Amino acid sequence: MNPNKALWEKGDFTRIAESMRESGEDVVRHAHITPGMKVLDLGCGDGNTAIPAAKLGAQVLGVDIAANLVAAGNRRAGQAGLSASCRFEEGDACDLRLENKSFDLVISMFGAMFAPKPFDAAREMVRVTRPGGRILMGNWIPNDPTLVAQILKISSSYAPPPPEGFVSPMGWGSTPNIIERFGAAGVASEAISYERDSYIFDFKGSPAEFVDTFRQFYGPTMNAFDAAAQAGRTDELRTELVTLFQSQNQSQYPNTCLIAATFLRVTVEVG
Repeated sequence: MNPNKALWEKGDFTRIAESMRESGEDVVRHAHITPGMKVLDLGCGDGNTAIPAAKLGAQVLGVDIAANLVAAGNRRAGQAGLSASCRFEEGDACDLRLENKSFDLVISMFGAMFAPKPFDAAREMVRVTRPGGRILMGNWIPNDPTLVAQILKISSSYAPPPPEGFVSPMGWGSTPNIIERFGAAGVASEAISYERDSYIFDFKGSPAEFVDTFRQFYGPTMNAFDAAAQAGRTDELRTELVTLFQSQNQSQYPNTCLIAATFLRVTVEVG
């Protein structure tokens, strides 16, 4: 199996996505979506941005490499009465089987950044966007002190060395890399803009319970715990993550988590 597909089908990202719904809706509210707009949500998960976009009147296609997330997205669209305007299908961000210039807006919030071939992913996003359209990416930032970058940093310290040729997904949080990747797809640097923003994780449980949710359902964290178990370091990893979650929890109420994670919002104007 494709290693990237195996990673995201290993757990159940819907259990993490539930804590990210409101921030997904906020991204869409600021994306200038109008009725009838054709939107591609790439690396869509179960629809945190696809479904709010459809509610604004867009025609939305969600594409994800994980079959379980695609099925969950189609269920959510059906439950919301949006099956006619929002559908989900399996696909690879590095090799989209979609027509050229077919979308007004391509959104990828923490999705395409995990594709193993970033130049191919950039090329495909540009290829399927119509002239005058936009690409909107949300990417975690390398070495950022907030939650997700630190989860991935801690997890990688317990995992075995990556295979030869591995390109870190965190590279998408670096502006020189973004300019190079979209530049290779024919986009001038002047057509790319950046802004730091925050996603809020809203979890109904304690920081330790939130860590355990990542341990059970988030592929990268699951892999880290598998590696830690082989080295007899499971408790060490869990303690490190619980300390992180506790230190970043902004909630004033017991057994709840409100944790902000900084990301880089990238907007590409396609000519």
